[in-house]
Amino acid sequence: MGRTMDLQKEKSHEPEAPNIVTELLKQAGGCVATDGGFATQLERHGADINDPLWSALCLITMPDLIRTVHKEYLEAGAAIISTASYQATIQGFQSRGLSVEEAEELLQSSVRIAREERDRFWKEFQNKVLAGTARAGSRQRALVAASIGSYGAYLADGSEYSGDYGPSMTVEKLKDFHRRRMVVLADAGPDLLAFETIPCKLETQALVELLDEENLRTPAWISFNSKDGVNVVKGDSLTDCVALADKCAKVVAVGINCTPPRFILDLIRAAREVTNKPIVVYPNSGEHYDGILKQWVESTGITDTDFVSYVHEWRKAGAQLIGGCCRTTPNTIGAICRSFHDDTHVHKTK
Repeated sequence: MGRTMDLQKEKSHEPEAPNIVTELLKQAGGCVATDGGFATQLERHGADINDPLWSALCLITMPDLIRTVHKEYLEAGAAIISTASYQATIQGFQSRGLSVEEAEELLQSSVRIAREERDRFWKEFQNKVLAGTARAGSRQRALVAASIGSYGAYLADGSEYSGDYGPSMTVEKLKDFHRRRMVVLADAGPDLLAFETIPCKLETQALVELLDEENLRTPAWISFNSKDGVNVVKGDSLTDCVALADKCAKVVAVGINCTPPRFILDLIRAAREVTNKPIVVYPNSGEHYDGILKQWVESTGITDTDFVSYVHEWRKAGAQLIGGCCRTTPNTIGAICRSFHDDTHVHKTK
């Protein structure tokens, strides 16, 4: 009995993750837009990121372009912007000859750049409100989510789309891989940690254990990817993965990313069966990534109009944070935001 009481006391002193996502949703009336494809927009501006570091290469070579892309998504209406750290890892930077200290500084700079652009944009908006050219309450101060890609993203061989990490992979190895990067990013002061494109239950277990073990105040979301509308790409049950994430107090939202739009509705419904936490969805454009050629096959993609046609049903099914992943742009996010406005108008006029 005494040991049980001691455990309860220990648990009561564990830092609780503030549900900053729920607060944002309350301010926004229940639904917000996240940003869209970061690497896609970098490439549209002429960046050559055909590299194992992918978009993280621009942290070294073109940090001002990263600022530009954040600005474009904020202007499009994103209430959550993700840092350029999806494929940024200490191990990856070390492979380019950088020291651990230099790698950690680049990770922190990804958060610093996003925060500075968010703060600049918010100050400009407030000035517009004072000048009478913008309406108070029509925008929320955006959150900065520190993007943390799966182990497969670091491998840069398409493994985040298969979840095939080999028979020797373990939870402990995955925790060792993610731990330092997670702590460094959290120390840089983002509002959220966004674990993205998680392809298997094994990695989900590792992330949940890490979040429980580390003394972090920063809350997190975990999003998965699917290629069949039922399971995560490794073949593990999506509901099992979401249920695992749901049990972690520091996980404040769960969802799906980098998945074709046609699968999202069924995945939202499946996730909602095992969690009451906010659901985030940011699908890709529907195109197929060829891990061997390291490029997207464009022929299966859909237009922004087609993409947004799904949004109303996603909201009805329970998604509250909606954006885009690979091959989506600020135009996509702008269209999503307009669909929110249209839905609200229709509701008010009924």
